[in-house]
Amino acid sequence: MYLLIIILPLLSSIASGLLGRKIGVTGSHIISCVCLGISSVLIATAFYEVCLCNSPVYVNLGSWIESELLTISWEFIFDQLTVSLALAVLFCSTLIHIYSIYYLPSDPHNQRFFSYLSAFTFGMLVLICGANFFVMFVGWEIIGLVSYLLINFYFTRVQANKAAILAFTMNRQGDMLLSIGFMAIFALFGSLNYSTVFSLAPYMNETALTIISLLLFGGACAKSAQLPLHSWLPGSMEAPTPVSALLHAATLVTAGIYLLLRCSPILEYSPTALLIITIVGASTAFFAATCGLVANDLKRIIAMSTISQLGYMVMAIGLSQYNVALFHTVNHAFFKALLFLGAGAVIHSFSDQQDVRKMGGLIKFLPFTYSVMLVGTLSLLATPFLTGFYSKDLIIELAYGSYSFSKMYAFILGTVTAGLTAFYSFRLISLVFLVSPNGNKQSYLNSHESSLAAIIPLIVLSLFSIFFGYLFSDMFVGMGSDFFGNSLFIHPNNITLVEAEYSLSPEDSSFLIKLLPSILSLIGASSALIFYLKAPEIILSVTETSIGRKLYTLFNSKYFFDVIYNNYIFSNGFKLGYSISKQIDRGVIELVGPYGLSNSIFKLAKDISKLDSGVITTYALYITMGFIFFLFVLFSYLILDQNINEIIRLTIILSFSIFASSLKLHQPFGALNFKDGKTTLT
Repeated sequence: MYLLIIILPLLSSIASGLLGRKIGVTGSHIISCVCLGISSVLIATAFYEVCLCNSPVYVNLGSWIESELLTISWEFIFDQLTVSLALAVLFCSTLIHIYSIYYLPSDPHNQRFFSYLSAFTFGMLVLICGANFFVMFVGWEIIGLVSYLLINFYFTRVQANKAAILAFTMNRQGDMLLSIGFMAIFALFGSLNYSTVFSLAPYMNETALTIISLLLFGGACAKSAQLPLHSWLPGSMEAPTPVSALLHAATLVTAGIYLLLRCSPILEYSPTALLIITIVGASTAFFAATCGLVANDLKRIIAMSTISQLGYMVMAIGLSQYNVALFHTVNHAFFKALLFLGAGAVIHSFSDQQDVRKMGGLIKFLPFTYSVMLVGTLSLLATPFLTGFYSKDLIIELAYGSYSFSKMYAFILGTVTAGLTAFYSFRLISLVFLVSPNGNKQSYLNSHESSLAAIIPLIVLSLFSIFFGYLFSDMFVGMGSDFFGNSLFIHPNNITLVEAEYSLSPEDSSFLIKLLPSILSLIGASSALIFYLKAPEIILSVTETSIGRKLYTLFNSKYFFDVIYNNYIFSNGFKLGYSISKQIDRGVIELVGPYGLSNSIFKLAKDISKLDSGVITTYALYITMGFIFFLFVLFSYLILDQNINEIIRLTIILSFSIFASSLKLHQPFGALNFKDGKTTLT
């Protein structure tokens, strides 16, 4: 059963990709949705057996690599961490497959699209189910490759090509750091199996563990779009909307989070790494929220929200609250998939328009889509008793209850980000659904609600976005819960849930700090509704000031990260690469490499051939020189009072001197050329 969970998406991908012409578009739809549906049922069963019955499963398929100390097997583990995340991956993936039937009804490459989607799900399952770092890395590379294919699905569009190349190359930076981290793990622990590495971690040098932790975090930064390796994610919106929902809700961006969660026994013994992770996560959350304030592309606004929420997850990991980070990852997968699919329904029905400034008034044309997007938005805002509330607010409370400068930094930025998230989320709702119509008439006349294939996934995801957090909060993050067993490790010194829950009592006036994120979220949402519905002139007056224009430029340019990359890093890298290519590759390496060696041998052979001149006096000279050389070697020990090594050295020098002089002496002085009846000497 457990292997079927992984294999069924692979079979679906192979059937749609290699047999697409045989089974047709409808056959591809049926096979993909049925395979993913069966996997979802099986993962729900596995959730009961593994998580609720506390029975982790280990599967070993045989040896892969055996090289002295390095022994790696094809092995998979289904513990509480794996199954909890796989539940979100498979449920969201299945619903997105069903939704894609509606979204791409007449695309000529339907089978290829469904093959890529299923392959992506397969790669993510291999990543999270692998029982050692190498198997995990196989899944890591599969999703990296398939993400390139999915983002570049419309391969005739230049922007899609650019976005895919950017995503692939930026992820390669993280893959390089991750590979070095794996090498460091093997050098330190002598193994790449989770069980061996994690059991030895408490006894290892802290500096070595810090270096390994930072290398692993570098790989996670690229996959999970953390500063400064974040700029690929907004560009990946060039892909079809179901791809955006799959990549940025449950699969690709959560791979880095999973890596850090799985390596919790290593991170816990490196306070320096945890400090850096906390600061980067909080900074990323704030950075993305400020950029989302001024974004105008419907999907890019949601993408900025994804980066911001990933920042919260990384921040929770830095706070050593791995169960909370995983809970927010699962919760986020449901309401972010809902937002993306709702945005896709809007775009699909409104003439493929994505600029929110050219929409408006769609609440009367798309009431159901408005309802589900409002549910997703409220869950994203951590509205009390919706799914997002049980994890997002808890992360901020845990930051306040940790009593250190770095945690206070995370608390302040996390709290401010909550208010900014509410503002730009309701800005999106206002500009798309509530303000006066700003689009063309024909788009409104053609707008329509989605078909049943889209309505079912939206309803299911809405239910998850409302109830999942309430139903599973005590299990995932409850006080004293042992739900995760040994799959996650929190050092006893880092358990701060008690302080976060009980240090601020309702009788104390400082209890408002606990409510501050909710208060700021309410203020942000109300401000957006007022500014864009009742008083839009306030926004205009702010942007007309000097400070307003500078802030708008800063946020709209994403803090000039792309400018810095292009003008200072990549351009200098290209210049360096050009210099290396011209001066080292084509200069030094060719001179001392095969090209230079072959030329030298050819020239030496040519010079040696000149010794065979055919002149009898020359041969007599060779005989005389050879005889003299033989006498010197024979009587050198008697003539020279030197040891044998000096004699050999002198002999070699003398022989080379004679040989070189012979070459010089017997080079021809010229040649007679006959041309046009004339004789010339050259």
